[in-house]
This record gives sequence, structure tokens and C-alpha cells, in this order.
Amino acid sequence: MQGLLPLPSLRTLLTGVFAFAAILAWFIFSPVTAAQGFDPAAATEAYLASVPAADRAAGDAYFEGGYWLILWGTVYAVLAAWVLLHFRISERLRIYAEKLTRFKFVHSWAYAIQYLVASFVIGLPLAIYQGYFREHQYGLANQAFGPWFSEQLIGLAVSLVLFGLVIAVLYKLIERLRKTWWIWGASFVGVFFVFVLVVSPVFIDPLFNQYTPMEEGQTRDEILSMARANGVPADEVYVADESEQSTRISANVSGAFGTTRIALNDNLLENATLAEIKAVMGHEIAHFVTNIIFVLIIPFAVVIMAGFAFVNGLFHVVHKRLGQNWGVRDIADPAGFPLFAALISVFFLAMTPVLNTIIRENERMADIYGLNASREPDGFATIALKLGTYRKLDPSPLEEIIFFDHPSGRSRIEMAMQWKAENLDEE
Repeated sequence: MQGLLPLPSLRTLLTGVFAFAAILAWFIFSPVTAAQGFDPAAATEAYLASVPAADRAAGDAYFEGGYWLILWGTVYAVLAAWVLLHFRISERLRIYAEKLTRFKFVHSWAYAIQYLVASFVIGLPLAIYQGYFREHQYGLANQAFGPWFSEQLIGLAVSLVLFGLVIAVLYKLIERLRKTWWIWGASFVGVFFVFVLVVSPVFIDPLFNQYTPMEEGQTRDEILSMARANGVPADEVYVADESEQSTRISANVSGAFGTTRIALNDNLLENATLAEIKAVMGHEIAHFVTNIIFVLIIPFAVVIMAGFAFVNGLFHVVHKRLGQNWGVRDIADPAGFPLFAALISVFFLAMTPVLNTIIRENERMADIYGLNASREPDGFATIALKLGTYRKLDPSPLEEIIFFDHPSGRSRIEMAMQWKAENLDEE
């Protein structure tokens, strides 16, 4: 009949059937369908549910106890300052320092050395509880008390040199620049922060651990391959014997200007899978490649500047009422440093959420970079679970904002599973 379409031939029908079957098979078996079927939220919950309740409770208890230690540490610092000032111990330390030489800069450094020793002694009970007994209580430490205390003395010696110098320079700036010392002082501390990060791999870290080249093999090759692919100028991987001290896992890619070093501790090497090690090293490589030293120096310097301004303003108020009783001449007198230290401790306690957020956001960016560098989302998730032995895995959002200087375990696993969902078609 005119106006009707002709009936299709058998050949045309068969061609259409085969084409439809091919398209249907592509949708069923293609990687895109696999990616669409993967649920990042469900995968996250499955990972979190895999941790035994007792292990979760222990990790949470350890981390939550740290919230109180932040407060008690500040209270302890204020009480120590009161002891040094009220009993005029600080004044006597300054008088003794002034007898050593006529150079004022040396006066400040000599005072700083005495102050740091006194603070070490006063703070020793809290340090022993927090750094020794509490770590052993939660199964995070391996050292006997003797070796542990020896390392505290090494740390004190480093502080006498480095932080003694910082205190001396600060007081020189206060003496010369009474109205703007807090600006220049913050700038100096920022530069000093960079200096310490640069020299630490070569001069400071080896004081506490022995670093040996990693044995040749797949793990070393995979790490160096990632390093080369991301422009890290290193041709060796070092292993630190941190298991002598603790059960914690750690790694770093640090240094600059020829001091770059890739390192991980033996706990990570011996207790993690290759996928987990690659995930960790991808994160650490990210810190190096994104120049964490220079990324953090500006916000840190701003916070320190605000802290010094806080000290500058409040010091005069307190000194006006109590300075004569303490034997402190003015803000440029090193004998007033205990008050300086107490005020800056209170300031940094109040700034805990701000500092943690600055660091946490940087860590989050390193996580993203590390996932792309290592391409090990499941290794990233399982290593986050292992960190749960001393970091709370699933805090409330407000808790994470205030107390976490790294993303929580949940946040990291969610990120890894979302990355996996978006990249399943490439696996």
C-alpha cells in the first residue's frame, strides 16, 4: 500500500539484534558500569566496621586523653612561670647571666640556657607521665626508662643551642625595636622554622635514630619510582630504627638545598603492605613537592605575629601590677621570659583550632596528591585504620575541627574511596 514503510528484511533484523546485544553487553561488562556500581560511602563504612570494638575504644581513649593534656600542658606552663617569677628565681638567673660577660646578647643567651634547664626540671613529672608511662600504658612505646630519659637529655641539649639562640635574638629585637619587635620577631621565628626543617634530616634526626639504606627490592624500587616521577631529587631510601622506641609508623621526605632525604621507619616497613607503604610515601612526597616548608611559613608567621602582639599588650598590664615583686625591669628584661612563655602558651591554647585547621588542610591536600601519585586507595584506607591505634577514627565534625591536625580516619577513607570510585575505569 502506498504510504506504508516497507517491512525490514531478515538480514536487517539480525543486524539490529546483534547490535543491541553488543550494546547491552558493553553496559553490563564495561568498567564504567563497575564504577557506577561502587558505593564509596558503603566501602567507607565497611572499612571502619572492620576494626574490632576493643581496638577502636583503645585508640579513641588515647586520643581523647590528649585533649586534656593540651589544657593541662598550658596550666602546667603557667604554674611553672609563677614559680620562677614569684620566688624570684628568674631574677637570680638573669643576675648570674649578667656576671658572666658584659655583652648583652650573651646575657640573654646565658639566661635562656638556665631557663630551659629549669623548665626542663619543673616540667619533668608531666613529661615522664605523658611521654613514658602513658605511651607504655597504651602499648605505643618499647623503650626502658633509661634510654628514654637519655633521649630527653639529648633533646634538651639541642634546645639549649637552638632555642637558646631564638630567645637571645628575640630579646635583642625587643631591646632595639620596642614598638615593632613582635613583627620582626615573628619574621625571625618563621625563618628559623625553615632553617630547622632544612638541617633536621642531616644534623638532628640522626641524634635519635640510626638511618640505614633500604635493601634493594620491589619496595625500594616502587618508592624511588614514585620519587622520580614526582621530581624528588633522591636516589636512596633510608630506614630508621624507630622500633627501638615506639610502635608508631612514620615516614618523611624532607630537606632542601641538597639535604633531601626519603626515609621511613622500620615499623612501617615491617608491618605494612606494599600498597600501604606506597600510599604513605605518596603522601610524604606530596609534602616535599608542594614545598610544605614555604606553604606553611606564611600562615604560621601570621599566627606567631598575632601571638607576639598579644604578649606585647598583656605583658605591660601584668608587669605594671606585679613586675616589681618579681624583680623584672620591663619587657626587654630576660627575667620576664617566664611571663612571656606563659602568655604565649595561653594564646596558643586558644589558637588550637586555627593551627590545627591550617595543618589539617595542608595534610588533606597532601592526601589528594598522594592518592594520585601512589594510586593505592585501598592501601590508603587500611593504613588509616592502622593509624587508629593512636588517632580517633570517627570523631564528630566539631571534634575534628578543634583537635585534629590531620584528617580523621573516616575523612581519609572517604577521600580514598571517592578517588577509587572515580578511577575504577582506569584500573
